[in-house]
Amino acid sequence: MGEYTLIKTAGAFGALAVILGAFGAHALTPHLDAAQLQNFKTASMYHFIHAVVLIILSFIYVLKRNTVIAWSFGLISLGILFFSGSLYILSTRHLIGGDVWLFLGPVTPVGGIFLILGWLNLWRIGQEMRS
Repeated sequence: MGEYTLIKTAGAFGALAVILGAFGAHALTPHLDAAQLQNFKTASMYHFIHAVVLIILSFIYVLKRNTVIAWSFGLISLGILFFSGSLYILSTRHLIGGDVWLFLGPVTPVGGIFLILGWLNLWRIGQEMRS
């Protein structure tokens, strides 16, 4: 992986979190019901929190070059894409094609599993740094 690829990727995830959060708060509010808006906000919150985690991991990776950090970065990135991405689409599906997007329902928990695995993988970093 290029030396600063993770930092660039984390920056892109962070920028996208801000863009989608603002879009949801300003442009989508009149078009979503309360449940849809809450799902969009949940997607945005998880996206943003994990984008911050990615930027931290990317800086640690530049300093330590630890493959465990890269694995956590990858797992959390997949988690953002699957968890937040599916919630963004599902909460706005009536605006972008309707029921054709319902297949994404089972993708949301898969994304959650990737997020959990990314966090649990950080335990391995603590174990390695201690030894």
